[in-house]
This record gives sequence, structure tokens and C-alpha cells, in this order.
Amino acid sequence: MLHSKLQLVDLAGSERLSYFVDEAPQREKECIDINKSLFTLRQVITMLAEAQKTRRQTYIPYRDSKLTSLLCQGIGGNSFTLMIACVSPSDRNVEENVSTLMYATRAAYIANEPVRNQDPKLRAIAQLKVRVAPEMGRAKWENLRPNCPRRTNKLGC
Repeated sequence: MLHSKLQLVDLAGSERLSYFVDEAPQREKECIDINKSLFTLRQVITMLAEAQKTRRQTYIPYRDSKLTSLLCQGIGGNSFTLMIACVSPSDRNVEENVSTLMYATRAAYIANEPVRNQDPKLRAIAQLKVRVAPEMGRAKWENLRPNCPRRTNKLGC
């Protein structure tokens, strides 16, 4: 039995507090939390990209935010990943566009090696079934023949 997981995540960019000056204090706290998660995601992607370049294993802080702990399989684990970076054509957003493109460039250096996850017990059972299958075929054939004495009778035994 195979199980798959599909994660669709919209990282809507950095939340600038200057856009929400007149909003409630709860909106301000929400923006701060979003920026913390995006900052941690940027750190994780940067560390994974550096680890790919240098071929050294380093500690990756996946557990530092909820976002990175949810995305750990996708951004550096055992899965296929597709990242789409969207930029704005407006001159007003040039800084964010450059930041987004730098982010996507770092993420492009990350190479995952997907492997099928299987329960060791189920894998062992499948291997035993493959080994036993030819023997089972012979045993079924032998069980189909009736056990009769050497001389033939009306049944053809």
C-alpha cells in the first residue's frame, strides 16, 4: 500500500508593517509572526543550499518555526518539490522582487533524493512472498492431482 502527501503552500511574501499602520494590534502581531517564520525558512533554505554546495552535513533548524517543521519533507527531505516564485511588474516592489529572486536562486541549489518509504515489516513480507511464489505454484499443482494408488481406475488415477 502506498501513501502520498501533497502540500500546497502560499508564502505570500514578507508582511510589511508600514502597509498596516491603521490596523488592529492583532494584525501587527500576526505580521511579526509571519515574518519570523519566513526568516526561519530563509535560514533553512540558505543552510541547505550551502550544505549542497560544500557537501557537508550541518544542523538545519527545521523546528525553529511551525512553517519549517511542516515543510521539512518538502524543502530538504524525501519528496519531490516544486517552488514557484512570483514577482510583481510594479516599480514600487523592486526590493521585494530582488529578494524573491535571490530566495528562489538559493532554493534552486537544494536537491532532494526521493525514496519510497516502506514499513520494514511490509517490505519483509513482500520479499518473502516473492521468494515463496514459485514454491506455492508447484504446491498448488501437486495438490490438484489426486493421491491415488499406482493402478488406474475409472477416474484415471
